[in-house]
Amino acid sequence: MYSGYAVPAVALVVVATILVGAFGLRISRTTSDFYVASRTVGPRLNAAAISGEYLSAASFLGIAGLVLVQGPDMLWYPVGYTAGYLVLLVFVAAPLRRSGAYTLPDFAEARLASQAVRRLAGAFVVGVGWLYLLPQLQGAGLTLTVLTDAPDWLGGIIVAVVVTAIVAAGGMRSITFVQAFQYWLKLTALLVPALFLVLAWQSDGAPRNAFDEPAAFREQRVVRVDDTLDLRLDRPLTVTVSGTVDGRSYEEQRLDLPAGTHRIEQSTRLTFDKGTPVPPADSASGGGMSPSRAENRAERPLYATYGLILATFLGTMGLPHVVVRFYTSPHGVAARRTTVAVLALIGGFYLLPPVYGALGRIYAPELTLTGNADAAVLLLPERMIGGVGGDLLGALVAGGAFAAFLSTASGLTMAVAGVLAQDVLPARGVRHFRRGTVLAMAAPLAASVLVGGLPVADSVGLAFAVSASSFCPLLVLGIWWRRLTPPGAAAGMLVGGGSAFLAVAATMAGFPGAGPLHALLAWPALWSVPLGFLTMVLVSLATPSRVPAGTAAILARFHLPEEVRAEVKA
Repeated sequence: MYSGYAVPAVALVVVATILVGAFGLRISRTTSDFYVASRTVGPRLNAAAISGEYLSAASFLGIAGLVLVQGPDMLWYPVGYTAGYLVLLVFVAAPLRRSGAYTLPDFAEARLASQAVRRLAGAFVVGVGWLYLLPQLQGAGLTLTVLTDAPDWLGGIIVAVVVTAIVAAGGMRSITFVQAFQYWLKLTALLVPALFLVLAWQSDGAPRNAFDEPAAFREQRVVRVDDTLDLRLDRPLTVTVSGTVDGRSYEEQRLDLPAGTHRIEQSTRLTFDKGTPVPPADSASGGGMSPSRAENRAERPLYATYGLILATFLGTMGLPHVVVRFYTSPHGVAARRTTVAVLALIGGFYLLPPVYGALGRIYAPELTLTGNADAAVLLLPERMIGGVGGDLLGALVAGGAFAAFLSTASGLTMAVAGVLAQDVLPARGVRHFRRGTVLAMAAPLAASVLVGGLPVADSVGLAFAVSASSFCPLLVLGIWWRRLTPPGAAAGMLVGGGSAFLAVAATMAGFPGAGPLHALLAWPALWSVPLGFLTMVLVSLATPSRVPAGTAAILARFHLPEEVRAEVKA
């Protein structure tokens, strides 16, 4: 647990967020200001804002946690998160801005002239947004718990209250400035401690092959098991136990555990000798949300890797909080320039979390047993440096973590609130947008309080799979294929996105738990994305009479630069 520096650092980030948001509130006047900042956000500011909201709990905490537990295979997460913007740049960014829409449902209606498709797109925006909001709130709870031993729901409530206030007060104007500020804060919060951590690692003679060798305890370590788990031993293990193992109680007793699986009950303390390899562990709670997909990834690494790549590469273009920011660009050229700048900004950021994950395998390997691998980024400054220096660096990391939760949650709440205000509430306008903001945060906040969760990067990966299976086919075919019809678009989103969503629900509920079926459900993008595209194409070809009138003019608006369209009109 940190010293008293970390809590003031978090409080300072929250206060700074409110003050920066208040600046945006002063210049928010019209409905267009609230939804798309009146389409006046330049490439530099917009790129920083997009990077700020995109670098979420999964980026700040989750990637390091997955690298700690599973090693270099998890580097596909930052690669996929970054490469997704390259796909967005090539296929979507400029045409999406030229569509003139406020939200993804607006785009669907503009392209297909169908209220039914609009409502369906709105439902998926809300579903993906809520699925993505949940790990932000859970990550905030984890951070505050590590810092202060506060209840794990308190951090989520703080983030929810601050974000709701900022978004409801100033809309897109406010969160643009907030997210741009928080990108640079997050980059600083990871970069500065990483430099000191690497220097400490170089100076203390620790292993240089953290990725290649199994994680092991560098010194005698006492590990308290917070939730019941199963230890899977490939070889006998000698450990001191205070608690319950395999149904029998012990009090500071030395045990020789044979190879096999052993049930470790909640609150048991295990004392591992120096040099002992960290045994792999599975949750044994039997209920609630599945704690990890690591065991199935180990069984089918190639399938899991390709499923992850496809979800992250294609899911980015359909994330509602990312897409809505491109509507704020003045024109299509600015949207493309923004995307190029985003590639540079997030590419630089993603060099840092794997460093924390690799160092965590050396200095905090017990986190794989406690289920708190996502806390590696928060714990390493104290563990490796200690003293006042470690406390100050830890406080900086803690502030950056809260900035990650606040910025991403702001963008997601903005996107979901826009859809709720336009398509669910009985009237439109700023007042109803503010009501939509409260509704947008209420459901994920309730879920974060009532249930546990997947590791944050795994949970966000599932949101990417749903996005890739529903909005990627809609956007790509809607922009580049003139024969797309409303029935085809609706069927593709329902079949592709709906099947991915059901797979996500089954995975989060822990069903079926193991085996080939669970692998298919845990990484659905490999089959759900092709299924969405294929359904959309086949149903559209079967309903050629339903191609909307004026499709050629709509596609020309998407693809012709603004100055060419102005000359044509003149």
